[in-house]
Amino acid sequence: MKNAVFLFLIAPFLVFSNALKTPSKIKEVTVYLSGAQITRTANCQLKEGSNEVVFTGLSHKIDESSIQISGLGPVSILSIVYNINYLEKSESNPKIKEWENRLDQLDYEISILRNTISGLEEEEKVITSNRIVNGDSQVLDLERIKQIGTYYRERITSIKNEIFKTILKINELKKEVNDLQRQLAEANNSEEVPQGEITITFDAPIATNLNPTLSYLVEDAGWVPNYDIKSTGLSTDLSLAYKANVYQNTGQDWEHVNVVLSTGNPNYNISKPRLDTHYLNFVSSYQKRYAPTTKKKGYGYNPAVKKVVGTITDKSGNPLPGVNVIIKGTSTGTQSDFDGNYSLDVPMGQELSFSYVGMHSQDMPIYSSIINVSMEENVKALDEVVATGYVTGAVTSISTEEILAGRAPGVSIRGISTIRGASSIKQMQPLYIVDGVPVEGFEEGDIDEKEIQDIEVLKGANASEIYGSRGDNGVVVITTRKSIAQESATKTEFAIKKPYTIKSDGDITAIEVNTFKIPATYEYFAAPILDENVYLTASFKDWEKHQLLPGEANIYFEGTYAGKTVLDPYTTKKEMVLSLGVDQNINVTRKQDRDFKSKSFAGSNRIVDRSYVLEIKNNKNSSINLKVMDRIPKSQNKEIKIDDIMANNASYDETKGLLTWTMNLQPKDSKTEQFSFQVKFPRGRYISL
Repeated sequence: MKNAVFLFLIAPFLVFSNALKTPSKIKEVTVYLSGAQITRTANCQLKEGSNEVVFTGLSHKIDESSIQISGLGPVSILSIVYNINYLEKSESNPKIKEWENRLDQLDYEISILRNTISGLEEEEKVITSNRIVNGDSQVLDLERIKQIGTYYRERITSIKNEIFKTILKINELKKEVNDLQRQLAEANNSEEVPQGEITITFDAPIATNLNPTLSYLVEDAGWVPNYDIKSTGLSTDLSLAYKANVYQNTGQDWEHVNVVLSTGNPNYNISKPRLDTHYLNFVSSYQKRYAPTTKKKGYGYNPAVKKVVGTITDKSGNPLPGVNVIIKGTSTGTQSDFDGNYSLDVPMGQELSFSYVGMHSQDMPIYSSIINVSMEENVKALDEVVATGYVTGAVTSISTEEILAGRAPGVSIRGISTIRGASSIKQMQPLYIVDGVPVEGFEEGDIDEKEIQDIEVLKGANASEIYGSRGDNGVVVITTRKSIAQESATKTEFAIKKPYTIKSDGDITAIEVNTFKIPATYEYFAAPILDENVYLTASFKDWEKHQLLPGEANIYFEGTYAGKTVLDPYTTKKEMVLSLGVDQNINVTRKQDRDFKSKSFAGSNRIVDRSYVLEIKNNKNSSINLKVMDRIPKSQNKEIKIDDIMANNASYDETKGLLTWTMNLQPKDSKTEQFSFQVKFPRGRYISL
């Protein structure tokens, strides 16, 4: 009976001790804009019947509801439990052991050197104590004295030099010891990371060797799009490098894993909205009459951003001063200045909140270091909230038809088909460059056509200038795909070919997704009502097929860094327009012409005439294509009438009220354009022109 009671008491401990702790290895990581899915493989030997297996060394940030097990065969699952083990913590820095071993080695080397010094000092004492020459006991001639003196001098000098050099070595080793001790102190002060564990109870019909696959979602990880856009001249295609900045702080390093980048986001509530009947009734004048719709999701948080700058405007593109910009969830914030500009350090938080009297408040994820916002009026529904991207410093992003209407600028992309004629060049034995590396003996078919992203053929002076005599017979430049894009009904995934190691430290790991050659149209652009600077722009279409996401872009023109902008495909309609910089050699000014007759009043209405003169001058030594835009106001009140519109040489969009002049100016050429309109509105009322 006593034995039975004893077995009953220790039974839980026996069961626990029989649990099979099994390590696993990360096979693949699918990184979403926010979060990631980890796929692991393991091996465990099951006995017939019930088996409790604990998969150890996992992240402590697992979404328990997302755990999936596959590859079971005839084995079934009785239970799954996810726990966090705070006792067995993963080492905060895997180099700690290496540093500790190096300290032990340095201590050993310093001890050996100190022993060497002790031996040399003892030898010096022996020589010093026996150096007195006693003439009573031994008769020494002068030559013998000289020999003894020389020996003493040389040996003592040698001993002291050896001691000095040994001390220098010890000091060097002590310096390394000091550095390692500081590094260890910092590492030991860092927070230890607990481990996640998944405990699964399997039911095996027979003893079997099981190779299960585990997958689960983790938080505190994601990727942010980033672009490099280069142009070498006004007659060349744009080169766009699509990159991903991947980060993770899940508590477990991803060592040499296959990476898939997904444009999906499993954290979103995917329930469709429900639209019911809207019944009208009288409400209080203070009651909110319009709630803005939920905006398109896809702006991902970028943890690398520590400071945000931008411009806040209304729907017409006019700056809004005094807009409150707050880091959501904190009291830290700022206000936009007279020109609508703001600057805010963002050491914490993931969203910015924009609020202004008479406008709907907006929340925007911190997805870029440049976030420009066009705010919605609080009286009626507009089509969309526009988050525009402008270039900082010497570059400002420009849209054409849409900029004056308060729409967002952007950049578009159009693909390039493979250049034909490679077979004919092959007969001339051209130089082949594959991903920047010359390849000897290259033949057609060495690379699968599906692996080729772009082929560029250089001939004549262009080839020789870049590659020297090796390019005399022509050069074929081949760029291979860095990823395989797989588009599904709700997302696009980029399977990266090269495995990566991504540490769990929150730092950015840059991964190249792909590169594209994009045919572009170059044009100078000015909107003097907003900005008298003239911008060189590159526009392109068909950007949708490259699955671009909102992200920062570094701009390079003619080998020089031009500045930074933001690509935002969510606010782009037809084509994207990229600013390449300001050209100071083209002048566009806008002045109000007061040389006209105007009636101040007519009956109960006030009449205001407006006439403007645009003066344009090309100071360059080459001809240019220039687009200039202005606007005529549109009325939203039947009591305000706009009449006598004179667009003259401009193309006039009556719907938007936009004026467009497209012209070619020869070197040193100048031109003058003019437009006018009249506004009528009731006396005693005021309007803003």
